[in-house]
Amino acid sequence: MTGAATLTGLAAHLAQGIGRIVADTTIGRLRTLPRSVAALDAATLSRITGRTVTSVSILDGDAGTSSRARLALTGDGVPETVFVKMAAETVPTRLMGELGRLAATETRFYAELAPGLSGLPRYHGSAFDPLTGRFVLVLEDLPADECEFPDTLHPLDKDRAAALLELLAQLHGRFWAKVPDWLYTASGDDTSLLTGRLLRTSARRIAERTSIPVERGRFIDENYRAVAQLIDRPPHTVMHGDAHPGNTYFRNGRAGLLDWQAVRRGHPGRELAYTLVTAMDTDDRRACERDLLDEYRRALAAAGGPELDRDELWERYRQGALYAYVAALITAGLGGMQDDAIALAGLRRAVDALDDLDTVAILAESL
Repeated sequence: MTGAATLTGLAAHLAQGIGRIVADTTIGRLRTLPRSVAALDAATLSRITGRTVTSVSILDGDAGTSSRARLALTGDGVPETVFVKMAAETVPTRLMGELGRLAATETRFYAELAPGLSGLPRYHGSAFDPLTGRFVLVLEDLPADECEFPDTLHPLDKDRAAALLELLAQLHGRFWAKVPDWLYTASGDDTSLLTGRLLRTSARRIAERTSIPVERGRFIDENYRAVAQLIDRPPHTVMHGDAHPGNTYFRNGRAGLLDWQAVRRGHPGRELAYTLVTAMDTDDRRACERDLLDEYRRALAAAGGPELDRDELWERYRQGALYAYVAALITAGLGGMQDDAIALAGLRRAVDALDDLDTVAILAESL
């Protein structure tokens, strides 16, 4: 794709996102989807879930890239509680979601790709309004007494990391060379034109307030589109796209994944590096990552995928560590998306990985 075509695509994408927010502001109240969790009623949830809901009450909720809440339901064959995601409350966050196609991606994933997959919350129904970008996604309310929810400040040990990679292998194997046309690579998205500037801005902010040596990634900041296209070379499968520890859970010891709003097509080297670099203590990762990748290769073949060459996967993994760096740097540099301590811990691990995997050198040699 030429630079002019990419700029045109970016402009069209931005215009669509802004247009949806404007439409929501002007005529959103006339549309069928409610505009807040508080406005969710029994009739709406009956229509979305396909079951008769007779009453709805809010148990608790919070906000991030989307509005989230736990609801108590009564009705005919409905679960006692559900977890609901809806559009974010603020316009800037809504626009960020539109740029990432978060709502459209996650609702479509659950409706079309999730059936038959394990390791994710049960799907009860969804609705998406393409005019306003509003959506409602109704999922299983994961039981707290059965589930543990890690985060970056509580790294995974080798056994749990292996369980998570086995789950990714099942996803990758299921869709190997069978990726739906509507999924795109991270580097193929028009909004990737903005990433280099975000990286440079974030690096400057981080350097001003921390001692994290983000200058090690300067080559990536300055050549983002080229190196991102490099790690997105085929073969492709369906990737979760954001499998950091905050999007994982362990239910009775088995791994699961949340927040399927960044699903993309791509090579597993990108996803594996992102997951292990962000999820594990740096020393633990260094000690066992080759063994974990060997376990992943076996699990991928067992799940219907190919028998990947060990050395080739290792090279793609080393290159893919740029994704952990890019995501962590922008998250920590811009702020507001994660707790600051979590964001900075992830960035430290990502910069460590650039060093010990020699990622910048292998990217530069491969261009």
